[in-house]
Amino acid sequence: MFIATPLEQFQIIPICLFRIGSLDFSISNGTIIICSGLFFFVCLLFMACNLDGNLHVVPSRWQFLFEVLYETVLGMLVDNVGSRGQKYFPFIFSVFLFVLIANVIGLVPYSFTVTSHLILTFSLALTTFVGINIICVREHGFHVFSLFLPPGSSLGLAFLLVPIELVSYIFRPISLSVRLFANMMAGHTLLKVIAGFS
Repeated sequence: MFIATPLEQFQIIPICLFRIGSLDFSISNGTIIICSGLFFFVCLLFMACNLDGNLHVVPSRWQFLFEVLYETVLGMLVDNVGSRGQKYFPFIFSVFLFVLIANVIGLVPYSFTVTSHLILTFSLALTTFVGINIICVREHGFHVFSLFLPPGSSLGLAFLLVPIELVSYIFRPISLSVRLFANMMAGHTLLKVIAGFS
C-alpha cells in the first residue's frame, strides 16, 4: 500500500546517473531546478534589455522590476556596510537573486524547492561567512577581535562576554542556514497538508 506523505516533495530524485568511483555526479531534480532558475534569470535579463543588449532610457516593465530589486539591495547594503561596501554588491545581489528565484520556483505546484535542503543553505551561509571574515581581517587586522568585547567592559566581565560572543558569532552561519531551510520545509509541508484536505 502506497501512502503519500507531505515530505515526499523534498526527495532528491536522480534523473541521469553518472558516477566516477565513489563520487556521484548524477543529474537530479535539484540540478534541473537550479539550471532552470539560472535560465529564467538570464531570460528575464534579456527581456529587460533592448535588441542591442542595452537598457532602455524609458524602462520597460521587466527593466523596472530589475531596477527596483537593484536599488533595494543596494540601499540595504549601503545602510548596513556604508559606501565602501559597494564593491561587494555583485556577490550580495547574486546571492539575493538566487535565493529569490529558487523560492519563487519552489512555489510552483509540483516543482522542487532547492532551498529546502540544508546542504545548499549551509554552503551559501558558510561561503559568505568565510568571505566576510577574510575581508574583516584584511581591512581591520587585529581590531576584528573587538567584536567579541564591547568597549568599556571591565576585565571581569570579559571572561563572561567573550565566550558568549564568540560562540554566537561562530554559530551564525548555522543558525541562518537552518532558519531558511526550516522556513522553506515547514511552509511547503503546511501547503501540502492544507492542499490534501481539499
